[in-house]
Amino acid sequence: MTDAGLMPSRTARVLEIIRNAILSGELAPGSALVEQELAAQLGVSKTPVREALKTLEGTGLVVMVPYRGAAVRELTRADAVAIYDLRLLLEPEAVRRSVAAGTDVSGAAEWLRKARTAAGNAERSIANREFHRLLYAGCGNALLVVTLDGLRDRTALVSAASWAKSATWETEADEHEAILAAAATGDADTARRLTAEHVAGFLQRLP
Repeated sequence: MTDAGLMPSRTARVLEIIRNAILSGELAPGSALVEQELAAQLGVSKTPVREALKTLEGTGLVVMVPYRGAAVRELTRADAVAIYDLRLLLEPEAVRRSVAAGTDVSGAAEWLRKARTAAGNAERSIANREFHRLLYAGCGNALLVVTLDGLRDRTALVSAASWAKSATWETEADEHEAILAAAATGDADTARRLTAEHVAGFLQRLP
């Protein structure tokens, strides 16, 4: 279940609207997120906006700036490298364990299709993160899953910023196809290797 799925519907809707605006670039890095202004734009009270911003702060898309309030996180290249380095250390092994355990990964094909046909970067980022989660979620280590889940919004923010400069999503989708093919046949070691190459390859392509 997603973080939005655990919230009252109004807060969940506000959360998704703000998240999509950040991932699409509509809200640029460094943009101030003023509760009163957002509430007026979305036609809600400040309470669901405040709760949504707290959640987005926890996932890394929003930062609280002293004397200014909330703002869209600005990621440096060093930040991006640190995020992908951690993924490279953890995610390939999580995928290997998940595939070795016989986890049903058939649902990942639909998320891959959605990523390929996405209308914009926000939609593409969300589809990609759900694709990856289906592959690692069955690894059998709840703490490992929580750690990777905690990187998902930050990973999406890095992807969105990278895609704005260089449209590499077709290459990434092809890599996803290969990972899924290995996972679907139960080839855990190949799925691990391809996942490692995929994450490392994106890191190398970072502008």
